Amino acid sequence: MIGRDAAKTRSRGGLADKRRAILAGALTVFARDGYARASIDAIAATAGVSTRTIYNHFTDKAELFQAVIQESGHRAAESQIAVIDRHLRKITDLESDLIDFGRDLVVLAPENTDHFALVRQINAEAGHIPQAAIDAWQQTGPSRVRRELARRLEQAAERGLLNLRDPELAALHLMALLSVAAPSPHTAAPSKEKTTEMVTASIRAFLHGHT
Repeated sequence: MIGRDAAKTRSRGGLADKRRAILAGALTVFARDGYARASIDAIAATAGVSTRTIYNHFTDKAELFQAVIQESGHRAAESQIAVIDRHLRKITDLESDLIDFGRDLVVLAPENTDHFALVRQINAEAGHIPQAAIDAWQQTGPSRVRRELARRLEQAAERGLLNLRDPELAALHLMALLSVAAPSPHTAAPSKEKTTEMVTASIRAFLHGHT
């Protein structure tokens, strides 16, 4: 009985490992090739599994893509929310804390590089991607991050630090302003000084409209 239970545990662990390998390989391929051009054969080769193994876990490419973008979006959201919490949980100097927050947010963590490459692919070919996958990703990732940022901005407004009519709209504006300072995948990463300069300009533009 113990041997049978151990075998079942190993089997479940093996399935979980296969699924993780598939999702990691699929993220690499979707981020590189986009949704329309990505093939199950390429994903299988990158993941080191057979196409049959992929179809044992996912019905088709659309279901696999949705799983990839949700998992990847969740990880990216967790790291972004950690940045929000670290800098905006207890604001002592509004401009300085927002600049520190913005600088950390726009510097892509290495583990999120493929995710943001995938986001660029989604933006480039949104019309070819199942809407259900885009909606699921938005709820798991960007919308969740904006809600958390809006909550922290609203807390600052309650202290009289900001003048907000709509915290969620303000969060959207702030994220849009900071996106200008985000590194481009097609150019060399700017220096820390240049990043700080661009983030500072974005934060001051935001504060000009909300203080």
